[in-house]
Amino acid sequence: MKANPVISVLIVDDSVTICNVLKKAIELHPAMQVVGIAHDAFQAKELVNRHKPDVITLDVQMPEVDGLRFLEKLMKARPTPVVMFSSLTGKNSDVSLKALELGAVDFIPKSQLDLYNTAPFTKLLHEKLLSVANTKITTKPRALPIPGREGFSYKNHDVVVAIGASTGGTEAIKQVMQNLPSNFPPVVVALHMPKGFTESYANRLDALTALAVREACDGERLLAGHAYIAPGDHHLRIVRKGVHYEASVLQDEKVTGHRPSVDALFLSVAEAAGKSSIGILLTGMGKDGASGLATIKQAGGHTLVQDEASCVVYGMPKEAAKINAHCEQVALENIPVRVMSEVKRR
Repeated sequence: MKANPVISVLIVDDSVTICNVLKKAIELHPAMQVVGIAHDAFQAKELVNRHKPDVITLDVQMPEVDGLRFLEKLMKARPTPVVMFSSLTGKNSDVSLKALELGAVDFIPKSQLDLYNTAPFTKLLHEKLLSVANTKITTKPRALPIPGREGFSYKNHDVVVAIGASTGGTEAIKQVMQNLPSNFPPVVVALHMPKGFTESYANRLDALTALAVREACDGERLLAGHAYIAPGDHHLRIVRKGVHYEASVLQDEKVTGHRPSVDALFLSVAEAAGKSSIGILLTGMGKDGASGLATIKQAGGHTLVQDEASCVVYGMPKEAAKINAHCEQVALENIPVRVMSEVKRR
């Protein structure tokens, strides 16, 4: 046992093999210690009360009480940062999205785990747990009417809005987009998420927002009232074609360590839209998006970063603020009003 562990971790998974792999990987980091392993929700409840872990890894599929029911009860009784660890294809991608809505702060797909080469997975696991362990889990604020949405109109039809995010971004993006009107300019989104996840996410946003939301397709024209999500493991960029913008979706090299990359998207938006561009950088770990946001600002566009208090992880916005890439720093709940105002002003 390590002396004075910084982060205590509880593993909840019905697979003994997975639990052993996770425990070994986690305890390779000198600042983390596994304080318990639970194979079902009943064991998990007991261990949460006993150890009060800093962070929990949670599988969705468990006997009797599944991970979603346990998560919902946990967030009401003892809110704790949770990283989901499960499959993210087909039906399970919808389940994982539901977990994020219920309060999980991040996820790792089981497809990332190669039992014959665990080093990349171990690095990813350490990054995720370290980034969310000190996250303050709070009750979500009551939704309030957003002024300016009704009767919204704008004159500059060259405006395009780009949004980037990582950890905590699924819910942050949803909160922003749910409060945008149906006639809003084209929105392009880069969110760090794996293949097999983005289609379900786009479908969910499509059902919950006034915008028509879809995974971006290479070569399609960007339309007002639509939002385009970068497909997992692909970059989304935009290019100007005459008086219109088109999506460019390619699986080329990673940018700033990611694919899709927020920097790749923001850089293309700055080049294509210039002073008609608006960039929004939301919660997430790392620095992806900071330099791209600065480029939008330099091109005459308007840039917003989410403030520290409303971020799940104040990483990417912090890096942008360090280099003065933002025109303003805004609480998440105020971003829709600010961006609508800026669209009108462009």
